[in-house]
Amino acid sequence: MRNAALTLGLIGGLWGMLVGFFSFGYTDLLIRYPELAEYTGGVANMGLIRAMSLLAPVLAIAGGAMARSANLAAGVLLLISATGMYFTFGFGVFTMFPIAMCGLAGVLALAARQPDPH
Repeated sequence: MRNAALTLGLIGGLWGMLVGFFSFGYTDLLIRYPELAEYTGGVANMGLIRAMSLLAPVLAIAGGAMARSANLAAGVLLLISATGMYFTFGFGVFTMFPIAMCGLAGVLALAARQPDPH
């Protein structure tokens, strides 16, 4: 289960990085061209989006990397990452996979009682 948490956490973190790149880039466009918000609707909390664009994928990758050695801490980091992505970016076409993968990885990491056999 720890190996599955590691794999899912890393994949979820990498997908989350793609979401983060585009979200941060979109907020950067809104800063540079404020008139764009009239056509696209803008964003409600730009600071939160910019912070979670970096933090959520980093927490997921760190949690995935820790899953084999420190499963409790890894599970907490992965679940924080999934929760942060869900509340910041919402559940949509591009976010459903990183949220689901990080959430499942967090549950698997917390459920792992003993190290996986090699």
